[in-house]
Amino acid sequence: MKWQAITRNKQNILYGLSLALLLFLLKWLELRFLIIHHAMEIYVGMVALVFTALGIWLALKLARPKVEIVIVEKPVLVTPSATFSLNTTELDRLGLSSRELEVLQLMADGLSNQEIASRLFVSLNTVKTHASRLFEKLDVKRRTQAIDKAKRLSIIP
Repeated sequence: MKWQAITRNKQNILYGLSLALLLFLLKWLELRFLIIHHAMEIYVGMVALVFTALGIWLALKLARPKVEIVIVEKPVLVTPSATFSLNTTELDRLGLSSRELEVLQLMADGLSNQEIASRLFVSLNTVKTHASRLFEKLDVKRRTQAIDKAKRLSIIP
């Protein structure tokens, strides 16, 4: 039954196949003409694609950090001194007031300026003033440096 339908429509099938072949041939020729006619643009486009891909690859390669951050934790031996003796000579030499010494001790305890102000019942600006005078007298720029220097000079425990 199928063969009969094919033999009856043989001319239609051959006509359709020849049209498809002709269309394929025309498109192939059009593509060749297009490539020949616009060869320079196609080559420039290909080169642009290659360099774009190369640029993206290089940017990704160079943007990666080369340095790894390594955090090393080391135990710090702190010798607990049973008796702390205040170095009054250094205290007098630096000219620290009792309030500045108190602020320095609270800084060493890890309190913020606001916490120190509330503990001493003074304003935040007063604490900042005491801290800046402390830094000036100890010749340091940061809280940690002030605490470290005060401990080395035996001003605070």
